[in-house]
Amino acid sequence: MIITRTPLRISLGGGGTDLPSYYQRDGGFVLSAAIDKYVYIGANRTFTDDYFIKYSQLERVDKRSEVQHPIVRQALELLDVPPALELVSMADIPAGTGLGSSGTFTVGLLKALYAMRRDHVSTQQLAEMACYIEIDQLGEPVGKQDQYIAAFGGITSFEFGTDDSVVVEPLQIPATAMHDLELNLMLFFTGYSRSASSILRDQSTRSETGDAEMWRNLDETRQLGYEIRAALERGEPEAFGSLMNDHWQRKRRRSSGMSNPVIDDLYELGMKNGAVGGKLVGAGAGGFLMFYASDSAPLRRAFRDRGLDEVVFRFDHDGSSVVART
Repeated sequence: MIITRTPLRISLGGGGTDLPSYYQRDGGFVLSAAIDKYVYIGANRTFTDDYFIKYSQLERVDKRSEVQHPIVRQALELLDVPPALELVSMADIPAGTGLGSSGTFTVGLLKALYAMRRDHVSTQQLAEMACYIEIDQLGEPVGKQDQYIAAFGGITSFEFGTDDSVVVEPLQIPATAMHDLELNLMLFFTGYSRSASSILRDQSTRSETGDAEMWRNLDETRQLGYEIRAALERGEPEAFGSLMNDHWQRKRRRSSGMSNPVIDDLYELGMKNGAVGGKLVGAGAGGFLMFYASDSAPLRRAFRDRGLDEVVFRFDHDGSSVVART
């Protein structure tokens, strides 16, 4: 039995510039942080000559090509995994909430399959293979930050080159600022799960067709990513919070489906109760709202009174890892 643990993520800046439709022309830049909420993948050899797969559904099939879960099917095909295999997945937070669960699942699955074969795979290879499955093989309109932060962990910047290269650089954040972020950076579940595909596909299509407004928005978003990295490495969480608000305002203008009246009302509630800035985590339209407030008590109280759950978290610095092997 192999069990892998792979972190979910919060996007801190530059989100949207990690899509090929943008970075292959101008290069992209994204900051992400892995958090201690995980997707777990269990892989076990069985005594039956088939594939037994358990996620939100159950599958028992004789051939890899018959697997209905597209990511599982492609991973099994890519690594030529033989039958007599049981796969189980569990997660701390449901899919479709904006924390990069699909990329995290793919990375954790590949990590488990390599561990079953007792083969070494580098962190870079793990991220690249996960991107290959989701973007190249399955044609999902997603970026690369989810797979990379899930593989590497930490609070990390990713520079996406026009040649598809990715430069990975962990941020050098002072310890006091790191502690402040873990104390005063808050996640609230809005109660609305959604699929990011339609929003991301719209962005990708508009970028590919040369939409000037979209390109300008993404250029500004990439620049904000650089400014957010600088603020964090200077140890200035409040400056980061203010820039995060600028980031959200640009993100809202990117698509009419990015927000809705409920999200707008909750964001205003946060800003009225001490938030320096915030944003919706993920592609938009639902999931988690994230705020930074130097005095977090009033904001927490306001959201508790609205009946919204806070997810308390710390940062994960391990990335995808094998946590059990028997």
